[in-house]
Amino acid sequence: MRKSPFLPNRPLKIAVLGSSGAVGSEILKILEERDFPISDLILLSSQRSEGKIIKWKGEELITKKATKEEFLNVDLVLASAGGSVSKQWISTVKDQNALLIDNSSAFRLEDDVPLVVPEVNASDALKHNGVIANPNCTTILLTLVLAPLNNISPIKRVIVSTYQSVSGAGQLAMEELQFLTKKYLQGDPKESEVLPYSLAFNLFLHNSPMLSNNYCEEEMKMTNETRKILNNTDLKLSSTCVRVPVLRAHSESVNIEFKDIVKPSYAIDQLKKAQGLEIIEDYAKNRFPMPNDVMGRDNIAVGRIRTDISNPNGLELWLCGDQIRKGAALNAVQIAELLIAKK
Repeated sequence: MRKSPFLPNRPLKIAVLGSSGAVGSEILKILEERDFPISDLILLSSQRSEGKIIKWKGEELITKKATKEEFLNVDLVLASAGGSVSKQWISTVKDQNALLIDNSSAFRLEDDVPLVVPEVNASDALKHNGVIANPNCTTILLTLVLAPLNNISPIKRVIVSTYQSVSGAGQLAMEELQFLTKKYLQGDPKESEVLPYSLAFNLFLHNSPMLSNNYCEEEMKMTNETRKILNNTDLKLSSTCVRVPVLRAHSESVNIEFKDIVKPSYAIDQLKKAQGLEIIEDYAKNRFPMPNDVMGRDNIAVGRIRTDISNPNGLELWLCGDQIRKGAALNAVQIAELLIAKK
């Protein structure tokens, strides 16, 4: 049983579970960029990726197959290897009194597991019992915008359409998009082997499983996770999630209905004050956020903030954010930093 929610106030022994994947690789990059206090870094992977050499801080580290012995005396586990892997190792991590920050959906909706976006609900991180869940990428981007706007007037309803890059499907999907696009341009189109359909000059509805209500898992993640993060179980939120032929960075078209009329100027002022956001808006040049603006960057770009002409209490806006970075890896590292900074 953990006696404190905080991480030890010293350099930490950290295990990165799923270190060779797109999110795991970005976690390593961010740990180095932010000079996170580390005494020992262990790179864990599947048997397929075991033995891969990864450069970190000028050193060559070798990925290891995850075993109980590799978790010995670990302080922090940053996991991005999928829900089944996280469930497999959760007991081992807890036996070490370590903290698991998990990027999968395995624990997100469990009552005793905080679901945290540091800029939105940082205090929830202190309620953990060894596990903190990283929200879904689209949810992180959305709640960064909804939370400050909710301070102006309570949000009643949200309608979202997502334009999700192939990075959300992993490194192999990113590589395949480049290959399939090249083959298409050469007049030799190929079928996808990673995704249900080719994304070369194409798009399709999100490839997560369909549920009995005719929404897919990705869409219900947005609804359920947003409610939990904003601590509003009554929030009405519906989404349509679409996979698009963009390598990296997700976009979202968002319609928000408030209890009261919220002027766009008020919304912009509030968003400018919020952490992790930047405004990109130039109506004269029709210049608003694009995926290229945010790839590899920490901030979420927001723009096209306007009154909904069909509802005086509504606002429309557009946002873009790097799915691998703030939508996954950066958020996980920020959660860990939060628990050190609060010491």
